[in-house]
Amino acid sequence: MSVVAERDPVFESVRDVIVQTLDLPGPKQRFVPDSGLFGEIPELDSMGVVLLLTALEDRFDIQLSDDEIDAEWFETFGSVANFIRERVEQSG
Repeated sequence: MSVVAERDPVFESVRDVIVQTLDLPGPKQRFVPDSGLFGEIPELDSMGVVLLLTALEDRFDIQLSDDEIDAEWFETFGSVANFIRERVEQSG
């Protein structure tokens, strides 16, 4: 695993939310920032996206609008973490 990911609390929290919400099997440490999501993890279907967005909003106390969410946002674990990091910084 990337040393950066190990020391990044936002990535760790986002990864925890993704793994728990989508009920992904195996150790969470196998998912690194470059691990693919959309199109690579079958659990991330339309219902999975809705559940994940709700869980991320709850965990990080943010509100996400439909117009700011697109497929690129869900490419990798890292892209989700980066988006959430920006949103948390904007709201903080």
